[in-house]
Amino acid sequence: MPESIKTDICVIGAGSGGLTVAAVAAQLGADTVLIERGAMGGDCLNTGCVPSKALLAAAHRAGDIRGAGAFGITAGAPQISGPGVNAHVIGAIAKIAPHDSVERFEAFGVRVIEAEARFTGPAEVAAGDRRIRARRFVIATGSSPLLPPIEGLVDTPYLTNENLFQLTEVPDHLIIIGGGPIGMEIAQAYRLLGARVSVIEMMRALGGDDPELVEVVKSAIAGDGVEIYEGARVDRVAPAGAGVAAEFTTSGAARRIEGTHLLVAAGRRPNLEGLGLDAAGVRTTPKGIEVSRSLRTSNRRVYAVGDVAGDQQFTHIAAYHAGIFIRNALFRMPAKIDRRAYVRVTYTRPELAQVGLTEAEARAAGVAVKIVRWPFGENDRAVAEGESDGLIKLVIGPGKKILGAGIVGRQAGELIQVWGLAISANLRLGKVAGAIQPYPTLGEASKRAAGEYFTPALFGPKTRAVVKFLSLFG
Repeated sequence: MPESIKTDICVIGAGSGGLTVAAVAAQLGADTVLIERGAMGGDCLNTGCVPSKALLAAAHRAGDIRGAGAFGITAGAPQISGPGVNAHVIGAIAKIAPHDSVERFEAFGVRVIEAEARFTGPAEVAAGDRRIRARRFVIATGSSPLLPPIEGLVDTPYLTNENLFQLTEVPDHLIIIGGGPIGMEIAQAYRLLGARVSVIEMMRALGGDDPELVEVVKSAIAGDGVEIYEGARVDRVAPAGAGVAAEFTTSGAARRIEGTHLLVAAGRRPNLEGLGLDAAGVRTTPKGIEVSRSLRTSNRRVYAVGDVAGDQQFTHIAAYHAGIFIRNALFRMPAKIDRRAYVRVTYTRPELAQVGLTEAEARAAGVAVKIVRWPFGENDRAVAEGESDGLIKLVIGPGKKILGAGIVGRQAGELIQVWGLAISANLRLGKVAGAIQPYPTLGEASKRAAGEYFTPALFGPKTRAVVKFLSLFG
């Protein structure tokens, strides 16, 4: 007979969102069950954020060696060991894995079931030989690589992020279909590790970001030697000798390139298969599960968080969703997602980070905005470290309201955080301009960018007249 379990919260999926819900709920005293059919930690730990950033770290070290001459340091060409790089990637995963392990979550009081979950009704889930009934369910099953309908793909060896990090040798020539954040990060990484890399993008590389900032990144990656084909439609792929061939059309001309490896990085799709959502009365859209701003689905017992909820597909957004659920379900607070301060980062060199509205998005919404730019070439720390390419770009609305910020440059992912805080806390621009920043730091660039907004008025004729008037009084 199947084991029957009754619990307060049943979480399906042990990625970032699911793990956060389970850990917090259990430690707050809620009886919690966590179901995971694959590896604990989900995509981020095992095949996404962690291994990709570990690979980038190795690649950037190689880039540093090649560029050491600019600092008066003589260094030979870096000797790249494919197995050594892979050992670093696998080692990074192994060091972080205990934080997401079954043992750790059981220590929190979570009951972990390693099985595939399927709704059998609006208030019950089957997982192996167990039947779980819960007051609240949280679907946190994440997403998987999207495979575009390209002729020949099913008959051609290809990689996705799910098996890319199993490579123990650097490819001779990596062809990447997709110029989004994943594609561009991997392209730069393998180029710096010595591979020839070709990126084929149907639209515009990093098309979701501000074009002005993207140009800085594209210029750097192209300068590294990556071949970038934009506005290119892939017509077919096929095996070719010991590798693969891609045929595509760009600017009306047919092209063909051959490589040793093919990576498909053309987007993500929500993991909905096999969940029995119809039995649960949970509605879906092509983007994922249909949710309210409180992340509740069409079944009031069921919530969805992370990639599967059809929102921006980032680990930190999944964790943010988890917090929204906890406040709603456990504290009965009317918490709702606020997309104004969603932050996204592409970890190329230079990094590209954005929060809030881009200039184009603000203007499309009919908002009267003022654009402020501050170049990293004016930042003493960036100049001293030889990484002064890039800028901060602010989108300021009426009343000095911060609508958005974009940064391209060294440590943009760190610098963007102050702007995310400012937007979420409804801070006006003057608060950032008035902050004390230590010298010399990259953080000064944010203060200077904010101050640039006030410069014309501060040194304008009205202010000069006031100062002259006050000088009459001694």
